[in-house]
Amino acid sequence: MTKFFMILMGLFIVTSNIFGFISYKKKRSLYSAAFTILLLAVLFAAIGGLLALFIIRDPFAIFYGLQVGYYLLINSLIVLLIAIVVSVVKKYNSKAH
Repeated sequence: MTKFFMILMGLFIVTSNIFGFISYKKKRSLYSAAFTILLLAVLFAAIGGLLALFIIRDPFAIFYGLQVGYYLLINSLIVLLIAIVVSVVKKYNSKAH
């Protein structure tokens, strides 16, 4: 059962990053990509929680599914920090020239 949830977690992380990349390409904003990944973290946490609840059939199984949302929140935070660093570097480079 653990392997299934690890594969599910990896699939959700890759999927949310692909959607974040598509959002970045459309809007040219890293902040938009981070927000998209954040919204998908909530959606995939709910899907993972419900899936764990139906598979394991134990009320505490929902926490297995919510673990997916935790990793996606960390992923969203990393993208947001990258967006902040890129913005600061762009402002610094534009003032230097």
